[in-house]
Amino acid sequence: MTTKFGSYLRIGAMAVCAVGAGVLAYAEDTGAKQDIKDAGRSTKRAVKKTGSATKKTAKKVTNKTAEGIEKGADKVRQKTE
Repeated sequence: MTTKFGSYLRIGAMAVCAVGAGVLAYAEDTGAKQDIKDAGRSTKRAVKKTGSATKKTAKKVTNKTAEGIEKGADKVRQKTE
């Protein structure tokens, strides 16, 4: 009887190890997937922030350039009158 019990015990231990290894592999897979998702979200936020800052700076530069052109045009008008 001890041999049957021993073989059942070995089979049970192998099954537990196989299931455990599968769970660990799945957990690692899920962790890697989550890391990639998190990296994608972080990149998206960074791109939005950069785009917003670029847009703001471009508006400032455009407005300053327009003011400079207007000043230059006013000076030319004054000289030609």
